[in-house]
Amino acid sequence: MASVRSIRDRQLSIVAPCFNEEAGVGEFVQRCKAVADGLGCRYEIVLVNDGSRDGTLAAALALAVNDPTIRVVNLLRNFGHQAAATAGLDLATGDVIVLIDSDLQDPPEIIPEMVAKWEDGADVAYGQRRTRKGESGIKLVTAGLFYRLLRRMTKTNIPADTGDFRLMDRRIVEVLRQMREHHRFIRGMVSWVGGAQVAVPYDRKPRFAGATKYPMTKMISFALDAITSFSVVPLRLVTYLAMFIIFIAILAGATVFVVKLMNPDYFIPGFPSMMITMIFFGGVQLLALGVIGEYIGRMYEAVKSRPLYLVERVYETSPVPRAVLTPTRIAAASPPAEVATRH
Repeated sequence: MASVRSIRDRQLSIVAPCFNEEAGVGEFVQRCKAVADGLGCRYEIVLVNDGSRDGTLAAALALAVNDPTIRVVNLLRNFGHQAAATAGLDLATGDVIVLIDSDLQDPPEIIPEMVAKWEDGADVAYGQRRTRKGESGIKLVTAGLFYRLLRRMTKTNIPADTGDFRLMDRRIVEVLRQMREHHRFIRGMVSWVGGAQVAVPYDRKPRFAGATKYPMTKMISFALDAITSFSVVPLRLVTYLAMFIIFIAILAGATVFVVKLMNPDYFIPGFPSMMITMIFFGGVQLLALGVIGEYIGRMYEAVKSRPLYLVERVYETSPVPRAVLTPTRIAAASPPAEVATRH
């Protein structure tokens, strides 16, 4: 397919959430700048400091000194990876936006391949992992099961073996900026938007420095956010499970009745029926309450309408040359209220 647009005529934004990445942020920026310089386009690198407890902010600010291509967004506290990524997308000014983690597991050198897909007409070019080095076998197995289960539970076609590493056209990002749900699953939200989305296979690397910020507890919470954000199947499964347990209870009751006829003294009178009723129907009720509670909790968070994040300040040496925008796009690109800074 012949190219229909060129990155040289546009501005590229590279958005990277950072949490305790003091040891690796310098290497990350250096590699991103090398890639962007090779593309020959205007660009900015937006580093979002998500309440880091180490020297990440100081390291990022040192990189931004006298470098107008680097912008540092400092959040008031740790709001989580998805909220930090959202802050970066809200503040990015490019026509083409790349979302990438700053730990260098997703290599910036893949970005030119994504740009080539965009130049050929794709709205989204997402990284799809062929291999995942430096990760435990349990994490690989559970991640594989999660994506395959999620695809069966939702009508949204969320590609397997993908993360948030992706290139997006400005029009896709503008739609994302209108989606302000609190329990965010950005890769699923991008899939929901639609458009021409293509995969870019790559091999995921071990972390350049530091430790993973996604232990098993956070992975479980992230999985719950993904499932409850894109599917009501768990609610339906409760109904199916209740019907199944009721069937088992009836079967168990019939078994007790037959045994009672054959051996009247086998059970203490009333005990079997009472235990069957308590165990099965009590289990159904507790499971149903748990699943319903997950959805109600998310509705409660949404009703409060709190900002997704709060920005302490946006640091930049000088205004980066911006792409020319039409008046309608300037209005559409106005930052949401939560990006107002505190000085």
